[in-house]
Amino acid sequence: MKPRICLSARYLTYTHLFSRYQVTCYSTQTATSPINISKQSIHPTTPARTRFAPSPTGFLHLGSLRTALYNYLLAKNTNGQFILRIEDTDQTRLVEGAEQNIYNTLEWCNLQIDESPVRGGQFGPYRQSERKDIYKKYAQFLLDKGLAYKCYCSKERLLQLRESAQRLKPPTNVTYDRKCFTKLNEPDNDSFVIRFKSPHKYPKFNDLLHGSTDIQPQYNLHDQRFDDFVIIKNDGMPTYHFANVVDDHLMKITHVIRGEEWLASTPKHVALYNAFGWSPPEFVHIPLLTSLEDRKLSKRKGDFNILQLREQGGILPEALLNFVALFGWAPYRELNEKTSEVLDLDQLVEKFSLDQLTKGNAKVNDSKLQFFQKEHFKRACADPAKLNSLVDSYFDEFKLISKNGKSKEYLKELLISLAPNISHVKDVCNHTYLFKNIDYGAVKPPKDIQQAKTILSYVIENGFDNALANLPTIGFPKKEVFMTLRAALSGGKPGLPIPELVKFIGELESKDRVKKYANYLSIMNE
Repeated sequence: MKPRICLSARYLTYTHLFSRYQVTCYSTQTATSPINISKQSIHPTTPARTRFAPSPTGFLHLGSLRTALYNYLLAKNTNGQFILRIEDTDQTRLVEGAEQNIYNTLEWCNLQIDESPVRGGQFGPYRQSERKDIYKKYAQFLLDKGLAYKCYCSKERLLQLRESAQRLKPPTNVTYDRKCFTKLNEPDNDSFVIRFKSPHKYPKFNDLLHGSTDIQPQYNLHDQRFDDFVIIKNDGMPTYHFANVVDDHLMKITHVIRGEEWLASTPKHVALYNAFGWSPPEFVHIPLLTSLEDRKLSKRKGDFNILQLREQGGILPEALLNFVALFGWAPYRELNEKTSEVLDLDQLVEKFSLDQLTKGNAKVNDSKLQFFQKEHFKRACADPAKLNSLVDSYFDEFKLISKNGKSKEYLKELLISLAPNISHVKDVCNHTYLFKNIDYGAVKPPKDIQQAKTILSYVIENGFDNALANLPTIGFPKKEVFMTLRAALSGGKPGLPIPELVKFIGELESKDRVKKYANYLSIMNE
């Protein structure tokens, strides 16, 4: 359900209706727009330490990449640090190769990491499964303070509590009855979890994008339950909520940018910060990614596997980052100022500001990705270093297509010429007429065969340059001259100008094709 919006002269109020939660946000900011509106800036003026903390339970997709990118842009724009932390505490859901996929994806996207499990850093380890003793220490602190307790309840009892909570009117997802908190003696049982003794009313917290936010569980006063969430599981591993808070504090994270789906969990995190006596980082919850039909993207529906997109679609990282950056952010512009949305990574870093974040769901339009791909492909072909990289990546496949010993220099010049008309390096395979004989039987015949034969004869006798310069001056329509030569040289395929076609096919081969086409038209005309 969409937020309910109510505008007044003083503030914007909107209420998110999460299942079983009452959520109200009050903001003194006006609705965010890509156009600059005078307001108090929420962008930091000191270096930000941000983190991307994926769980290796699958390969990186579009939503995760956006989270990583926004955290990266904020860190680099403020001369801060970007940290990669692997949240692998749920050992049962780990996917083989997923952690390496995270490294490979970020490397391909040129998102330079300052601290990580691979690079190290002064606040490591950066893999949560290696920080078990740290979590144990801080859990014990809460136990000693009476702010956490051991729970020995069986799975069956907990399931019964959840089911009974759903049958209440109103129902609630605050399900636990604090049975274990009131026990005086611990059972003779080694299997337990540790629960946080949550406050009955969570404190308000500030979100830089949404303003002051108050999220409270929906209680049933006739059957009192408590939101005492688990912080340490029975295998000794921390839950997401607990490890997230401990790690962000110890790693000195200043800003947490994450998806709006985590907004409902933030009160738990703030309560933990308060229990430890720590100051929480600044929170920024960015909008959901949705389809054009406003349905949430998922890994099964509409969300891209990033490296698959590279391997199968030939997408450039610059195009993908440009595409992803605009899911909830737009570059600053003055009123009525025309600016280009085509930005490389350095430009994104320079222009990025939290002040230009938007609140509404971000609709993912695949055609926009293709637009950015085309624009960045043209830029890549004009950049010697990037062009060399494109040639190196495709040359082995190109040799199989051309089958005639063409060099890397030939492919480089071909890409420069084709760049305005193609979007991917693999699009070269659509221009195999440069290397293969033409089947003139598949070419649409000219309206005036005799005129076409005369044009071809002139080319055979006088050469291409003279034909292109002189034939239009002696009565042959320019359009007919070009169409006839294109039919002879490429089978009518568009793309390259006639002089370029001659250059890449070769002068001798081009004349030979003109002769073959002229002979074909003669046979056709008999």
